[in-house]
Amino acid sequence: QVQLVESGGGLVRPGGSLRLSCAASGFPLDLDYYAIGWFRQAPGKEREGVACFASKAGILYYQDSVKGRFTISTDNAKNTVYLQMNSLKPEDTAVYYCNAVRGFNLYWGQGTQVTVSS
Repeated sequence: QVQLVESGGGLVRPGGSLRLSCAASGFPLDLDYYAIGWFRQAPGKEREGVACFASKAGILYYQDSVKGRFTISTDNAKNTVYLQMNSLKPEDTAVYYCNAVRGFNLYWGQGTQVTVSS
């Protein structure tokens, strides 16, 4: 019923930008309380939180390493969450996953690859 579909990944040079999208089907962004955001996992690394929006208080979270470079936003009309990534570094290379929580349910997308390389 709930599907999170990421898109927008690709190959970018250091210092470049990408915008990731997470289309959240069956997970309304204009109803009640939820959290939605982005995680990433590089080869051989633990999956780590990148950015998150919590609706009940409008709380935004950014991992320290991406503060000032990444921006999470939502478009309720399109029921889509975005991650604008600027000033990308090779260290940002990873599979980026959309994550959403409502009630006792946790959902994951299948991920989109971001590669930052010259």
